[in-house]
Amino acid sequence: MDEKLWGECIKFHGHACPGLAFGYKASATAAEILGIPLEKAGDEEIVCISENDACGVDCIQYLLSCTIGKGNLLFRITGKPAYTFFRRDSGKGIRLIVKNFDKESYSREELIQHILDSPAEDIFEISEPRSEMPEKARMFQSAVCECCGEAAREDKIRLQDGKKVCLDCFESYERFFL
Repeated sequence: MDEKLWGECIKFHGHACPGLAFGYKASATAAEILGIPLEKAGDEEIVCISENDACGVDCIQYLLSCTIGKGNLLFRITGKPAYTFFRRDSGKGIRLIVKNFDKESYSREELIQHILDSPAEDIFEISEPRSEMPEKARMFQSAVCECCGEAAREDKIRLQDGKKVCLDCFESYERFFL
């Protein structure tokens, strides 16, 4: 583990915690397996699909330069401590999910150190991605909602009663029963 990078991640996130340690370990593991430097990546070179919106995502943003704004940090919120990484130039990808282990037997500091110092195979189930690599981020035109007057990306506009409406103004209609 690189103490300097870990310290920078703590500074970026605001505090050290087990979740941040999982993100650091996931980033380092992805970098090693996919053969990328553990540093700021180029524009959309690395793609991460996170299945949670917890502390670890901050390390992924900081270390691998995956961000929502660039379109290479995507969320598929399942609540699982899982991350899928892709390397665009090689097409390679991996999925990491935190293994179940007795986290309660550690103090907070001991757990952080255990996560950072253990081999990746002891912390994660490492497998092939469950999905294809996402396409690169696209640019969209804006359309103005005919109800509220606010602009929204055209792919988020709906047609309702012959008017273009944003998702906030759209009145969903569903008639099915479970």
